[in-house]
Amino acid sequence: MASPSVDLSAALVLAAPPLADWLVVLPVALMIGSGAVLMMVRKSVRLHGGIAIAGLALLVILDAGLLWRVWTHGPVTMVMGRWLPPFGIAFTADLFGAVMALAAAIVALAGGIFALRDIDASGRRYGFYPFLMLLMAGVTGAFLTGDIFNLYVWFEVLLISSFGLLILGSEPEQIDGALKYAILNLIGTTLFLIAVGYLYAVFGTLNMADIARKAAGLRGTAPLTTLTALFILAFAMKAAAFPVNFWLPASYHTPRVVVSALFGGLLTKIGIYSLIRVTIMLFPVEREELSLVVAISAALTMLVGALGALAQNDIRRLVGYVVIAGIGNMMAGVAIGTPAAVSGAILYALHSVVTMTALYLVSGETGRLGGTWALSGLGGLYRRAPWFSGASFLLFLAASGLPPLSGLWPKVALLKASLDIGAWWLAAAILVSAFLVTLALARVFLLAFWRPQPEPVPEAAAPADWHIALPLGCLTALVVLFGLLPEPLLDLAQTAAEGLGEPAAYIHSVFPGGTAR
Repeated sequence: MASPSVDLSAALVLAAPPLADWLVVLPVALMIGSGAVLMMVRKSVRLHGGIAIAGLALLVILDAGLLWRVWTHGPVTMVMGRWLPPFGIAFTADLFGAVMALAAAIVALAGGIFALRDIDASGRRYGFYPFLMLLMAGVTGAFLTGDIFNLYVWFEVLLISSFGLLILGSEPEQIDGALKYAILNLIGTTLFLIAVGYLYAVFGTLNMADIARKAAGLRGTAPLTTLTALFILAFAMKAAAFPVNFWLPASYHTPRVVVSALFGGLLTKIGIYSLIRVTIMLFPVEREELSLVVAISAALTMLVGALGALAQNDIRRLVGYVVIAGIGNMMAGVAIGTPAAVSGAILYALHSVVTMTALYLVSGETGRLGGTWALSGLGGLYRRAPWFSGASFLLFLAASGLPPLSGLWPKVALLKASLDIGAWWLAAAILVSAFLVTLALARVFLLAFWRPQPEPVPEAAAPADWHIALPLGCLTALVVLFGLLPEPLLDLAQTAAEGLGEPAAYIHSVFPGGTAR
């Protein structure tokens, strides 16, 4: 008896995807595969650095190719197992996700090179580079997933790897920092999971494009404002926003310098990315209803971060508070919600990924050259390391939002967006925060670099080799380039913001037939 024919076109992708579309999943597969290779050669620690740096360099190339693909052809979607969405788990890359993935890959490559000097044989033997590959798999997956439950899964992947990186060395200070980091992040993850379950109960789907299509029809019949508030709280904890920001300065100064740099540059931006994605693309009406609460949190985050930086003696803790102040600026863009404001938040996120990573590397090199991380014991670095002092000065200007570097343009965009809607108090908070951060970083430069060397003179450290000079120099060059030639990045951020506010192209990428199944 002949088997009845079944039309699989309603449930499965029958045509082979274009080769270029594989770029949306290859970055994640590369990082998982690189981590597996490193585990296979775990006893040959001398090979770890070369394998990891080769993998991260290839990741930069793949993410650059993906960004070009998205920029020229629009959002790209690939569904796992050939199942059509929303049945299959979708990876969807739009401009916002693709450019964040590329920025993350660049700073991870810089961190991998810096780690050749910063991580000793013991740290490599206990898994620094495999943990770094797993971390980048989670970060990249979070930026490229089109499924909100998978966003939660990639959060878990990067959290697991970050726990391993935090305690690498098993020093008491690291264990204490990891405990504080773990407790608050696990609470945030639990809130995120509760919100995801609530979301599925309301929508019956976890595909972000499907949710964006269905949200308008459920307003008035489903408690979407409550759901959005849960997501905002969960992502605010991940991003270290006020009043749940205290875990960051209590933990980010405890691991090795390169780990702090990667955390400061990347992990809080995952929270901001998720906040922008969910509130701007999925629940814009509910975001508007909660905008005042978000704006107040943003202003307090900026001010707490800036005041905290001004009060610190440890340069690593000071940089942690500068990270928090930047989170407040990005949240201000979310609170305002206009395309110009969202563009400013995206631009600030890109600036922060590069600048905060570089600032942590500066703090590490400052401590190595000066023999201490305490500002009270530092001095004379300008004479001992003039090129390093010049790079540090440029990065301090960028983090303060001063011309002509990368921090200027997102702050100008956010200030203009605040004034355009009459939120003068939010604009004032941005300006006051920038002024206080400028004072804090000027204090670092005056005490650690400009004033005479303290007595007794500490033993001279070895001059920086290429493992330090190359990543720090390249990141500083990017900061300068973004500041002097901002037009391409401004255009990209504006287009990405418009795509979030009007996600028709994103939805069409996931549902090219025009209907969700």
